[in-house]
Amino acid sequence: MLTEETLASYQAELVRRGLDGWLIFDFHGLNPVAAPLLGLHGMGTRRIFALIPSAGVPVAITHAIEQGPWSRWPSAWKRMTYSGWRELESHLAATVKGKRVAMEYSPQCAIPYISRVDGGTIELVRSFGVELASSGDLVQRFSTVWDERAVTTHRRASDKLYRVKDLAFELIARCVRDRIPRTEFDIQQQMASWFREEGLVTDSDPCVATSINTGNPHYLPTAAESRRISADEIVLLDLWGKLEAPGAVFADITWVGYTGSRVPDRFASAFAAIRDARDRAVGVVQDAVRAGRDLRGWEVDRAASDVLRTGGFGEGILHRTGHSLGESVHGNGVNIDDYETRDDRRLLPGTGFTIEPGLYFEDFGVRTEINMIVTERDALVTGALQTEILNLV
Repeated sequence: MLTEETLASYQAELVRRGLDGWLIFDFHGLNPVAAPLLGLHGMGTRRIFALIPSAGVPVAITHAIEQGPWSRWPSAWKRMTYSGWRELESHLAATVKGKRVAMEYSPQCAIPYISRVDGGTIELVRSFGVELASSGDLVQRFSTVWDERAVTTHRRASDKLYRVKDLAFELIARCVRDRIPRTEFDIQQQMASWFREEGLVTDSDPCVATSINTGNPHYLPTAAESRRISADEIVLLDLWGKLEAPGAVFADITWVGYTGSRVPDRFASAFAAIRDARDRAVGVVQDAVRAGRDLRGWEVDRAASDVLRTGGFGEGILHRTGHSLGESVHGNGVNIDDYETRDDRRLLPGTGFTIEPGLYFEDFGVRTEINMIVTERDALVTGALQTEILNLV
């Protein structure tokens, strides 16, 4: 968060990037970066701008009727108020005219996760002779880097997810062996109760998918639509959660089992391909970090997907290789993506993300999902790696 104590680090980064400032814009909460970064609280229904300059004091442009959210804005910093649009544009021109600034903008919307400023506002800012740059790596540097406490919350959440995963597979195996009728939804709801016992919070109950439903990457069972779990079929568990504590960050894992004694070759070969793709991605990240080489999200995705395509599984790819993790399960940092987008943001020390290659067909799908954290000199996997589909019975 921007404070009097952290301002110097923001300004040093802006100077390093050759920027005159970072211009934060928000309207009705459309920019999820704005409020946490600026320390705002309470209701906001009018346009705001705040310039973090490479030198000097920050400048906020705020509406006259909405001063409450700015109560934590230091008195030594500048605050300009407006009521009408002419006054707003006058203040904005005086603040940014002729400067080179970063905004939550991505050229041609190449990275939609960072493109939070509407086209009209971009036009308005450019009308003052402003040169725009993307704030993608600034957002990473100042809102997605984990401190030691956040890393600890991630590791604890990861341990809890693995326990819930093991309990769920044990329950499924017992129900199949003893011919106790259970549906995907039944298992999901039992997992949700274990989440509560473990002190985990999440934005959705886990995914429990069997048979044909495993071929849908975003399948979730409901009370109204859910398959009964039977013998000799594939089962996929995708679960994500975090500790119920301020600043806690998510963990997110996916494992695959089979409710029989022998996994069919077709399932096994598809899983072997995604395992090898995952391990290739992990190796690329670790090799680059240990060598001190910059690495972009798209490069990691390319390495993983090349393994799948070389193995003849290219048509089964439906999504990127991974996503950023943060206080939301899909964080604001770099995604492992050269498929849905070309994410050219760097993997920065202190950031966490998933590696989760998957393959999907008409009658089944497989996915393996792990979490990684980049440190100054290494990249760590925070959990066990699945090497083959688990025989549950």
